[in-house]
Amino acid sequence: MARVRRLLLFLCSIILSCFPVLIPAAVVTLDSIEIFTTHEWLPMKPAVYFRCNGENRTFLPDVKEKHVVYTFKGVESWQPLTELPGIKCKRCGFYEKDALSDDTFDEWEFCASDFTKPDSKYTHFKDKELNATFLCPECTPHGNVSDNSSRPKEDSTGMHWAVTAAIIAVVSSVSIVGLVAAYKYWQKRKRQQEQARFLRLFEETDDIEDELGIGPLSHVV
Repeated sequence: MARVRRLLLFLCSIILSCFPVLIPAAVVTLDSIEIFTTHEWLPMKPAVYFRCNGENRTFLPDVKEKHVVYTFKGVESWQPLTELPGIKCKRCGFYEKDALSDDTFDEWEFCASDFTKPDSKYTHFKDKELNATFLCPECTPHGNVSDNSSRPKEDSTGMHWAVTAAIIAVVSSVSIVGLVAAYKYWQKRKRQQEQARFLRLFEETDDIEDELGIGPLSHVV
């Protein structure tokens, strides 16, 4: 039984590692941006992009002029910008592509907790560089929104966790039943093999007694 418990613990750890959806990630889109400067020495249009450490660059093809407010709908081909995990921040920033080395407008620790406004928006401002507004409805705490708008979100979140928990319970139950059945089958096979080995041992003993003439028939006169 100790071996079964160890196998069950190992199986549960595998199951939990196979469910990354348990750590929710919130989608972030760019709502608006205005750059106050460009870093190009030549008279060229800037190539502005957003990037978080370890992720690909997201270029903003429409952002070409400084002191112009660019607004977006969140459905552009390059959206969303990134996804923020529940409590983990990312090191992100806006940059300008350059032939030699890329220039930095600003980079900072980007967190889901930054979205504290009821409209689910967060504004990042860097003096003489840029002013950008992000949108993340999934990042906004429930307490900062009205009851009418938060109730459906809370219901859907609760349903999501309930479905996830049900799936984990079903998978765990099936896996445990299968493991127990496999263990019992292994025990049965082991007993059968021991019985077969025991019978072969008796047969070999009878053959040796017959060869030596000390079997039961050798005592009959």
